[in-house]
Amino acid sequence: MGERNNRRTGAEQEEKAAEYLKKHGFQIVERNFRWSGGEIDIIGYDREYLVFVEVKYRGSSRYDHPLEAVGSVKRRKICRAADYYRCSRKIAPDRPVRYDVVGIRREEITWITNAFPHVYGRG
Repeated sequence: MGERNNRRTGAEQEEKAAEYLKKHGFQIVERNFRWSGGEIDIIGYDREYLVFVEVKYRGSSRYDHPLEAVGSVKRRKICRAADYYRCSRKIAPDRPVRYDVVGIRREEITWITNAFPHVYGRG
């Protein structure tokens, strides 16, 4: 039951993040992109950038800020999934790419653009 509630909460928070991004001019092209090496919550365009967005939620102030939850392993997985996405969708190699994080803590939404650089390597 707990896992189902966590998934439902995650889906609700991703929907909240998507609405926030759209309200700020972001054009969503795909959500919950999955492949064997990882997942990307939201993919879209912000002006000329192809943007890969990680959504993190914390319901309580007792825990770290949601933006702190995107560590080096998670960043590497996001970048590898982004590389796979770009290749599979035949995205031009010169298309500018950005990695953003949307943190949601209770009702506060924080959108960090260019939250981290592309990370190369496995893991």
